[in-house]
Amino acid sequence: MPDLADLFPGFGSEWINTSSGRIFARTGGKGPPLLLLHGFSSTHVMWHPVAPQLAEKFSLIIADLPGYGWSDMPVSDENHTPYTKRAMAKTMIEAMEQLGHVQFALAGHDRGGRVSYRLALDHPGRLSKLAVLDIAPTYDYWEKLNRLSALKIYHWAFLAQPYPLPETLVASNGEFFLRQKMASQTKSQTLDEIDPRALEHYLAPFRDPSRIHAMCEDYRAGAYADYEIDKADHDAGKKITIPMLALWGDAGVASAATTPLDTWKKWASNVRGAPVDSGHFLTEENPAVTARLLLEFFTASP
Repeated sequence: MPDLADLFPGFGSEWINTSSGRIFARTGGKGPPLLLLHGFSSTHVMWHPVAPQLAEKFSLIIADLPGYGWSDMPVSDENHTPYTKRAMAKTMIEAMEQLGHVQFALAGHDRGGRVSYRLALDHPGRLSKLAVLDIAPTYDYWEKLNRLSALKIYHWAFLAQPYPLPETLVASNGEFFLRQKMASQTKSQTLDEIDPRALEHYLAPFRDPSRIHAMCEDYRAGAYADYEIDKADHDAGKKITIPMLALWGDAGVASAATTPLDTWKKWASNVRGAPVDSGHFLTEENPAVTARLLLEFFTASP
């Protein structure tokens, strides 16, 4: 395995103790705190194309979610509890408190976006602003699944199958699975926009059976507990009230399942949004526009 490149020159590295084990994060920049959370098949490294611009205005905390990247893998249970987005959100609050940040801004992509909106719903006083990238709520994805969206997010059902089916199949050729899945979710249907150095970071967990299991536990939580938690908030009419930004790729995953902004308006009372010329991986396929839109939102007066 090649050495993994440092894609955050000048940034610090933190190992942060939480009740779910250690969380790894890169830290840098100046200004108010902004937590950045990655999605599935990525790690914290997915933020490297936009980090320099964001670091000019914010103190960045760019973390690996529990089970991902270099963060610890919590021991799971029959309900996949440590991998629910509710549990992950509490873990990220613990990590931020350890760094001295009681309130902060938050942006999340894919699975990290699910942790982010769950944090906003469960702990509204913790966040100043929220941005989510190329997702709709878990509840809406499952409820509105149709032929085209199911083909687009087939891995939701596959990775949520009982142990050890997905673990065994992915581990047999993890590199093929990752490359194929990521390419299918870009606008070009290739990996041309993904920095090869970043791709090596993404491939490393797919060579580790324990990491593959942790990622499957994330998706099992998504199919069961996360859905029920979302459904309870949906049925109760609970809404995100802080300023919120929804970005999505015009050839991404969210727009294949829903009309993203209309969907988020049902979950948030103060939300705006826009498509980006990209597939699912906004920060890597179109970093200039993604960074500009994030900066405009996070620096604007409430």
